[in-house]
Amino acid sequence: MKKIITIIIVILAIIAVYFIGKKSSNDTPPTPTPVANDTNTPATSTQTGTVTDTTKEVIGKSVEGRDIFAYHYGTGSTEVLFVGGIHGGYGWNTALVAYQLSDYLKANPTLVPEKVKVTVIPVLNPDGLYKIVGTTTGNFTKANAAADTVPGRFNARTVDLNRNFDCDWKKDGVWQNKTVSGGTAAFSEPESQAIRDYVETNDPAAVVVWYSSAGGVFASNCHGGVLSETTEIMKAYAEASGYPASNSFDFYTTTGDLTNWLARNITPAISVLLTNHTDTEWTKNLAGVEALLEFYSNK
Repeated sequence: MKKIITIIIVILAIIAVYFIGKKSSNDTPPTPTPVANDTNTPATSTQTGTVTDTTKEVIGKSVEGRDIFAYHYGTGSTEVLFVGGIHGGYGWNTALVAYQLSDYLKANPTLVPEKVKVTVIPVLNPDGLYKIVGTTTGNFTKANAAADTVPGRFNARTVDLNRNFDCDWKKDGVWQNKTVSGGTAAFSEPESQAIRDYVETNDPAAVVVWYSSAGGVFASNCHGGVLSETTEIMKAYAEASGYPASNSFDFYTTTGDLTNWLARNITPAISVLLTNHTDTEWTKNLAGVEALLEFYSNK
């Protein structure tokens, strides 16, 4: 009899321990499963309450398969797009000034107003840039550039990309007193297609394209007159930077021009021509950029 009582007590004790453990387990929140770091998540930095997202995007590839990158700063709904390096190694300083802007915005995220998003495409013609300086990143100087930069003006199919857009496009374009290829059709080149698709998808509020060299800010126009907003941003950039402003580029007739195609599509756009082929004139251009960001922050 004593053995039976002992066995019953042991069984009851085991049952009690089981139910106490089960209750304790149910009361304890499960430990979350660690999530691997997502390398595609935009990096964020917080400055005085403003969160600025910085992302890098491939918008297309060149003839030789090099990536064409766009760098984004800010989260606003009003996008201002800056483009460099359309003439590759011939205008390598235009790629450098775009890289300078990209680096500056990364280091100074609060420069981008809350309602604005800035996108920088430093090199639209990476094959042409690579031909002259041996890289498509911003890690080069005047010392890296080949003595003859003219071959770098064109893409790998020897097309002048700034003659390949759909405004007065011609197969044979003009550059100064030379005949250059405008491609087999408007947008025949992958580099031109890349920025066309980006613009048509994202509909930026304004576009600034850097060229060299003449030293000035020029409005865009494709037989529809200069857009009033184009005139406003041309004057804002010119007054802040000190470059002279002009409603048209009259040095010679251009066909298939990028900014004129933008005008045809009712996108305010200006060409900023650096004074020479070696200097970025960073202080002047930063002042111009800041003037445009202020303009769009108040619009």
